[in-house]
Amino acid sequence: MSPILPKVIIFDNISLDGRIDGFNIDTELYHQVASEWSLDAVLMSSNTLLKRFHLKNDDINEVTDSKLSQTNENDNRPLLVVPDSRGMIRIWNNVLETSFFRDILVLCSRSTPQEYLDFLEERYLKYMVIGYDKVNLGTAFEELNLQFGVKNLRVESGGRLNGALLRDDLVDEVCVLIYPNLIGGISPDSLYSAPDLSSKEGVLDLKLLKVEKLKNEIIMLHYRIMKYQF
Repeated sequence: MSPILPKVIIFDNISLDGRIDGFNIDTELYHQVASEWSLDAVLMSSNTLLKRFHLKNDDINEVTDSKLSQTNENDNRPLLVVPDSRGMIRIWNNVLETSFFRDILVLCSRSTPQEYLDFLEERYLKYMVIGYDKVNLGTAFEELNLQFGVKNLRVESGGRLNGALLRDDLVDEVCVLIYPNLIGGISPDSLYSAPDLSSKEGVLDLKLLKVEKLKNEIIMLHYRIMKYQF
């Protein structure tokens, strides 16, 4: 029997030339669109989380956490899922204080320092060790469905995590808010960052589900990845 995976949607803000940085983002509009979907969990990269809280790597170990309280089982807010094999994030109480998420699940691997696993346990934070050098995202998604009942998951990340998910055939849909900006640059941070393909066989075909003009000349495009059509 094939494993049952959550429905995975990559959702991001991009400029007309495909960048995800270098322009002003309307966070209120982003969350307004995201709130229209039925959602069980949000997958966020550790770097994205640090950017949201305006932290640098050398700030991380200076932030302390108090013991985190347990959540209400009837809470219908999404679960926050963060891959963090390197044990970077120490600001989990700050994350919960935002009230966006009901709980946190940290995805670790066998390469994650034991000190960091102890840190999570001492604060009663949920975590799973899945994978060796890095997190095995496919297996993690299976466990999210089996253990936490996650049926629908939104990805809020940078290009590297998006790229890993797309190349591993783990994404069902892609939705972007396209801003009327051209940024340019020789090394842009794009929506989809992955090694160059050796042939056209790896190109993903998309089916347009929805197009809508929003405020301030922003366009929403919502696609389904065609290989999931039966």
